Parts: sequence; C-alpha cells; structure tokens
Amino acid sequence: METIKCKDCGEEINANAEICPKCGCRQKALPSSNANSDGNASPKSRLAACLLCWFLGCIGVHRFYVGKIGTGIAQIFTLGGFGIWALVDFIMICCGSFKDKEGKPLKVWTN
Repeated sequence: METIKCKDCGEEINANAEICPKCGCRQKALPSSNANSDGNASPKSRLAACLLCWFLGCIGVHRFYVGKIGTGIAQIFTLGGFGIWALVDFIMICCGSFKDKEGKPLKVWTN
C-alpha cells in the first residue's frame, strides 16, 4: 500500500484517500462536472457564446467574446455572412465544436 503525508496535518495516509481520517482535510480536488478531463477546454462559457450568437450573431459578437477579433469584424461588415455564417457558428457552438482564439473547444456550458 502506497502512502503519502496529509497536506494539512502531516499524518501518513493511503495515497488514494480523498480525505485524511485524522484531520478531515480533503486531499484531492473533486472532479468538476463541467471540467474537461484532458484540460484542453476553453475557459469561455459555451452558454454565453451560444446566446451571443443567437441574439447578436449577425454582428459577430460571439466571435469577439472568444477572442476572434478579425473574423468578428468580418461578420460586422457582411452581417454574419448574410446570416449563414452566424447560423453555422450557432450550430457549431451548440454541438461543442466551436473553438476559441487559442484553438480550444468551448465545452463548458457555465463557468
């Protein structure tokens, strides 16, 4: 059995223990229900991007939100690619395949 020291009281405990039996200190962070397990998800909210795209997609506000300034400006001048570009973005956001400026997909619905 592998052991570690409790990060709070220093007691030797099982390496797989989530809580120290002596002091009750949590040893491991609980997995978040919204977190992406590989850590590659964008910190931007998918819900916010979805709503921005639905209501203001023709002027590209959702693209400004995720950091894509150049294509956001292009959407302003083309009215969201005459609505088609904005609709495609909306579908991609809803499906979880829309990516931010750094290429990370928007996976988390809320922050």
